[in-house]
Amino acid sequence: MRIYFAGPLFTTAERDFNRAVADHLRLYGHEVFLPQEVEQVETQADTIFAAETKAMEWCDAIVVNADGPDPDSGSSWEHGNCWREKLSVVFRTDIRDIDDGFPPFNLMLAQSANTVINCKWKSTDQIAVAIDEALRALYDSGAIPKGMRTR
Repeated sequence: MRIYFAGPLFTTAERDFNRAVADHLRLYGHEVFLPQEVEQVETQADTIFAAETKAMEWCDAIVVNADGPDPDSGSSWEHGNCWREKLSVVFRTDIRDIDDGFPPFNLMLAQSANTVINCKWKSTDQIAVAIDEALRALYDSGAIPKGMRTR
């Protein structure tokens, strides 16, 4: 499956985490567009925007790292741009989540995703396995992007 991987990419730790999960997903046979790989080469905003929006058109699914008290605004925008036409998996590793699930970490992001995965305490490989399993289950079930149900 062709995946657009959205997540914060502003620290070394964030970039290393994104790359590790994306690399594991590639080992499972997925093609992964990781925005930081473009942004490390390109520095012009219009070039970065064009490459990333083209990748959002190319992908079959978007995977979003929604960690933090308020998920990354760029990642949230990318998901918002894709949710009507692409399968979507949102995951969190954040241990600060409230167990009852409401209010969710971000109502709009949680409600528009096909699947939200709790990845607390998981390694990057375990996270990739959970994402892979979720994507395969969505594909095998014939799921459609969640936004297409409301048209």
